[in-house]
Amino acid sequence: METEALKTMQNPVTAEETHGFPDFVWYTLYVKSRHEFRVNELLTHAHREAFLPAIERLRKWKDRKKLVTFPLFPGYVFVHIPARKEDLLSVIKTPGVVRILGRKPGVPEPVPDVQIVSLRTLLDNKAYVEPYPYLKEGQKVRITGGPLAGVEGFLKEKRGRHLLVLSIDILQQGASVQVDASDIELV
Repeated sequence: METEALKTMQNPVTAEETHGFPDFVWYTLYVKSRHEFRVNELLTHAHREAFLPAIERLRKWKDRKKLVTFPLFPGYVFVHIPARKEDLLSVIKTPGVVRILGRKPGVPEPVPDVQIVSLRTLLDNKAYVEPYPYLKEGQKVRITGGPLAGVEGFLKEKRGRHLLVLSIDILQQGASVQVDASDIELV
């Protein structure tokens, strides 16, 4: 039985259409509700490079407190695969995957490598990352010092604090981290 995603998927992005992307590109998978960790696990077991940005938060109940891991972008998992139809189809057939995101229905759109690398750097350095509304306009900046050096995003001021907002275009979502204004430069 074919899924709706398989029926509607047109030709995937060709090497000429990737505008300088290497043979392997990042795609964003839209997955069933609360299936992010399972899809990430299945892709990893299938020898695919998958990336599920996750954050830990302390949750309180009446009788206890517990550190719980949540997806930073609920409903989405990133996968790094060749831009070939057979690879895209095998990923779509993964249980829990609904479709590969793209601006045009059925046409998968790659995620720029710099966005994935920057997001990984934020999470790997245990910075306090939280979801943030998507910003399309604003000053693009790069962190110049410290463990987050090289991370690019948009500068936002909130309650007297400077935040670097990292936007993931295809998801129209972002994440923010507090930064020192002296450690940033305009891009």
